[in-house]
Amino acid sequence: MKNLLILTIVLLLCFSCKPPEARLPESVQSGSFLKASAERNKKLNELEHEQIQDIIKSNPDKNYIASESGFWYYYNTKMENDTIQPQFGDVVQFTFDVSNIEGDEIYANTNKTYVMDKEELFTGLREGLKLLKPTETATFIFPSQKAYGYYGDESKVGTNVPLICEVTLNTITKRND
Repeated sequence: MKNLLILTIVLLLCFSCKPPEARLPESVQSGSFLKASAERNKKLNELEHEQIQDIIKSNPDKNYIASESGFWYYYNTKMENDTIQPQFGDVVQFTFDVSNIEGDEIYANTNKTYVMDKEELFTGLREGLKLLKPTETATFIFPSQKAYGYYGDESKVGTNVPLICEVTLNTITKRND
């Protein structure tokens, strides 16, 4: 009798316990913030594209080129015979002026030495330098996502500001492999 009672208690304990159940999350994210952010960015991109197209149309004497990277440019000075262009690791020395899309000057006659793709530089300018040869000058129009984007440059360039940059590539010092 005692054995039957112990066996019954053990069986009840084994079968009365159920496996642990997964807890449901307290709140479910619908993704509405991401959708709203994507819509806001699309509208911003369309507005900037329209502003840039207006600038291009107002300067019919300039031969604007649309880059594969999403910005526009034209050459002020072009070198036909020199074929050297900066590559990864090359040290370039360049001069540039930066203004906003309305033409207000932000940085003037700034000299910079830069190691290609190894130092901080905003995306559009980094990609634009790769298109230039020594002593060439080009004017670039960068939409905000190719310039300083959402954060600006923390001093003179605000949030989501398209930029116009006139850049002269002075020298290229090839890297030593």
